[in-house]
Amino acid sequence: MKRNKKDYRRNVGVAVFNAKGQVWLGKRFGEDGPYCWQCPQGGIDRGEKPKAAARRELFEETGLRANKMEYLGRIKGWLYYDFPPELLAKKRRRFSSLGQRQKWYAFRYHGDGSDVDLKAHGPQEFSDWRWADLETITETIIPFKRPVYERLIIEFADFAKPAE
Repeated sequence: MKRNKKDYRRNVGVAVFNAKGQVWLGKRFGEDGPYCWQCPQGGIDRGEKPKAAARRELFEETGLRANKMEYLGRIKGWLYYDFPPELLAKKRRRFSSLGQRQKWYAFRYHGDGSDVDLKAHGPQEFSDWRWADLETITETIIPFKRPVYERLIIEFADFAKPAE
């Protein structure tokens, strides 16, 4: 399906891998149920480069600073997802987009998790966090975002191995 990029909000997603090759997932604040986990993500500010937005969003949502991160790579091009109709009706108040188009970045975190601070910047995005094996993440991702995460599993598979 051909999409008009103007109909989609510019966004970045960040996959953070630990030394064991597991990926960081946050539980969306105020949500429960089996599909409330995701990687950090957020909008790209006007004039901001996508990679800089990824680092900013990562800090705002997790408290993790750039000095503990090693850049691993990115997915070329944009990945898209559409908001489902019920969410689209709610989001229309804040955004005029049909969904999001995302640039995805991968980083290796060099730390023990003690510096994760979910309240580093308001409003709080996540209420909890955990490490997960990359190949299992679609089990806990909200269904309309799953195609993006299926692509992450393929594109970032080499990063989901223990660090050398």
